[in-house]
Amino acid sequence: MGVVRRVVTTREGGVSVAPYDSFNLGDHVGDDPQAVAANRSRLARHVGLPDERVVWMEQIHSPTITVVDGPVDGPVPATDGLVTAAPNLALAVLTADCVPVLLSDDEAGVIGAVHAGRIGARNGIVAEALRVMVGLGADPARISALLGPAASGHLYEVPPDMARDVEARLPGSMCRTGANTIGLDLRAGITRQLAAAGVTAIAVDPRCTIADERLFSHRRGAPTGRLASVIWREAH
Repeated sequence: MGVVRRVVTTREGGVSVAPYDSFNLGDHVGDDPQAVAANRSRLARHVGLPDERVVWMEQIHSPTITVVDGPVDGPVPATDGLVTAAPNLALAVLTADCVPVLLSDDEAGVIGAVHAGRIGARNGIVAEALRVMVGLGADPARISALLGPAASGHLYEVPPDMARDVEARLPGSMCRTGANTIGLDLRAGITRQLAAAGVTAIAVDPRCTIADERLFSHRRGAPTGRLASVIWREAH
């Protein structure tokens, strides 16, 4: 079915100026649109695809997954996850603390990219992505998942009521921060959720967006840019 590729960007290698320096891929954060377009073209060249074959989303912290089967004119509206069975079509998720989740059933040729922030993760967007992928022929037992750079539980402090609310819907996510306050480790909760759904191949990028200044972090300093986590299936 072809080789599945995944790429996660950093702040480095683009043309945006401060505070979006330099490889900002978000078109909704106040950066110069021409700089964002240039950065997105650079990313497309890096992954070996035409610009139009990288699909972006208008992310709104929804639990909505959209199936795409080819290039889209502009970002896919009002969605926080993309699924496709089309080859040579890259799905991109933008983050600056939220969890990017890249999913693939290589045998079925079905891939997904999910923006799992606190609200979306709480409201089940990862489970919805799995459901949509299964509808296209994927099997959770064959799905591999990569959870990209995100705010770590060590630094992601939230009010106790918020943490308890998320924990009730995404068990395993409430934690203690390094300062011994109440926090959220969304990647821990999502990992548990994936495992409960039958996904066994789960990789977690250990980088914390808040701590690592090579990455964009909304909590560390807004306004700022956005990283992209991208997945596509090469087929020639």
